[in-house]
Amino acid sequence: MSDELIKRIRKLSQQYAYTSIQMHEAVGRRAGLTGTDHKYLGFLIEKGQMTAGELATLTGLTTGAVTGLIDRFEKKDLVKRRFAENDRRKVIIEPDIDKIMALLTPLYADFREKSEQLTATFSESECAVIEAYFQKAIGIMNETTVQLNSKKS
Repeated sequence: MSDELIKRIRKLSQQYAYTSIQMHEAVGRRAGLTGTDHKYLGFLIEKGQMTAGELATLTGLTTGAVTGLIDRFEKKDLVKRRFAENDRRKVIIEPDIDKIMALLTPLYADFREKSEQLTATFSESECAVIEAYFQKAIGIMNETTVQLNSKKS
């Protein structure tokens, strides 16, 4: 593969990431959240209930920032706090998946439909290549995140 093609794909990947940030900020604003706050709801949707410490580890946020995040979600009635039964020092965050989905699903409906239509234009073998790329790229991002987080000063 030529260096030029690799550079073009890298540039498109960057543009996709930047455009994704812009779209998620717009969705977040429409939902009455910030773009990052609404993405953190995604962690709760995907992983379900977790402790505040687990959310801090997952997001890379400080415990103080997670407290503020949970406060904002609780104010919108999207999560509930409860103490762990075996250790009252641990706070469990329980997402209200139905409310979160009711808030976010309409904001993504058009995007989801168009993305699915776009995906349907590719052959199964092309989709396999796209899927492989994303899986490997996610692996590289996760690896980089771990490396960067382990080098905190």
